[in-house]
Amino acid sequence: MLTAARLGAAALAGALLAGAAAVPALADPTDPASGAPSASASSDASASGSPSGSASGSASGSASGSPSVSSGVPAGLYGKGDPQYDGVWRQSLALIALHQERVVPADAAVKWLLDQQCEDGGWPSYRAEGAACVPAAEDSNATSMAIQALTVLGDHQQQVTRGTDWLRAKQTVDGTWAYNPGTPGDANSTALAVNALLAAGIDPATTSLPGGQSAYNGLASFQLGCWTAAEQRGAFVYQPVSGAPAAPNTIASAQALLASAGGHLPVTTADRKDAAPKTLTCPDTPGDGPVAHADSAEADAAWLTGKLAAGGQRLLLDTPGAAATADFNSTAWSVLGLIASGHSTEARSAADWLAGNGYAWAAQGKSGTDPAATATLVLTASAAKLDPYNFGGANLVQLLVDSGPKPKVGPSAGDPQATRAPGSAITEPDENSGFSAGWLIGVGLLVGIGAGILLSLNRRRNAAAAGSPATGSPAGDTPSGEKPSNEKPSDEKPSGDGPEQGR
Repeated sequence: MLTAARLGAAALAGALLAGAAAVPALADPTDPASGAPSASASSDASASGSPSGSASGSASGSASGSPSVSSGVPAGLYGKGDPQYDGVWRQSLALIALHQERVVPADAAVKWLLDQQCEDGGWPSYRAEGAACVPAAEDSNATSMAIQALTVLGDHQQQVTRGTDWLRAKQTVDGTWAYNPGTPGDANSTALAVNALLAAGIDPATTSLPGGQSAYNGLASFQLGCWTAAEQRGAFVYQPVSGAPAAPNTIASAQALLASAGGHLPVTTADRKDAAPKTLTCPDTPGDGPVAHADSAEADAAWLTGKLAAGGQRLLLDTPGAAATADFNSTAWSVLGLIASGHSTEARSAADWLAGNGYAWAAQGKSGTDPAATATLVLTASAAKLDPYNFGGANLVQLLVDSGPKPKVGPSAGDPQATRAPGSAITEPDENSGFSAGWLIGVGLLVGIGAGILLSLNRRRNAAAAGSPATGSPAGDTPSGEKPSNEKPSDEKPSGDGPEQGR
């Protein structure tokens, strides 16, 4: 299928070859069809890639370079934004994504993450160099993501074991985890802890405090079952609120799916299921029991698939008081969860939507590149069998590399300049190449041929009007009123208002 840019090029060539008097210009580089981010993508770039969907930065303008000490950001850290709330989270995601793409990070990047770990095994969201650990500030989300990163990198088993020991000690008796220990558990934090346990080779079904519930049981306590309205079944709430009606939460449902499916980061291809996700089968008189773990992922996948279809293959922010704009983070986690649960077919359209619209979320935060968002898209692209080196026209891997310290082994593919010319509204996986150099060369040749034909036709018309043969006059003889020309036809140049001036 031709993209708008290619159709425009074909129309241009056709107009020239037909001898049209008025030739359309090529697409303006700021137009969505020409490869720039759409206005909707830019305005929607408010969701974040930070823990539990909290804001970690959104759109701004510049492409990122390497952070520097003078900017106030540690030299080993990815991203230029304030790391106070997401330093460990974004560093871990970046290391997971780059390792998946066989980029070997700088020692300083790995050391920074290791140095953030506290003596008791947990990680805070961020602590300044030399600052003491404060147990109350340790964070289950940061710890869970750091465990996954160090597991992927390898050779850090001691730190991983200390991290999982910390997680197991901070699990509540009901089987859940809170963002900070001592507060009520929530679906997002519980799902991330399950991801970390799975990555470290620990079965969440066997993880519990003495006399308490398992991690899977804790996760199930947030899922809406047969006792709720049919359109809510399978979704997850963030936290149950006593006396308040259950309210499905988009990011909680998206992050819980990967955990319910028994997955962790990075997501690798699972056994593909030909059938669509199954909705919960409920008896005529449903009870109030939890959703069985065997049915959990399917029910959640069915709910998310319906929400994606209703939202144009994207999920929308459902934060109270917030505008219903695109939620890139939830959409990406939904794709990861759907693929992990075997529903790659249902994930494909949402992955294509992210390819066409995700550049602003990843690359145009208020501090430049958002490494958490970029890494999430890298992981999503690879899981969906799309190209992270050319994801809607953007080289996400290079973008992520540029946001941190120079790696020991850099990217093996892709055009670094592609990060400056992202695509937009790409809806088919084979169209991720955008408006390629080969097409530009082809269009240029057609422009030249068309211009020559127009000049030849014009000369013939002038010759006929003057009563001369169309092939020209003998040497020295020119039609009345014409000035002799010393230029050969091949020396003719297109006029200043030709197609080249409209690019």
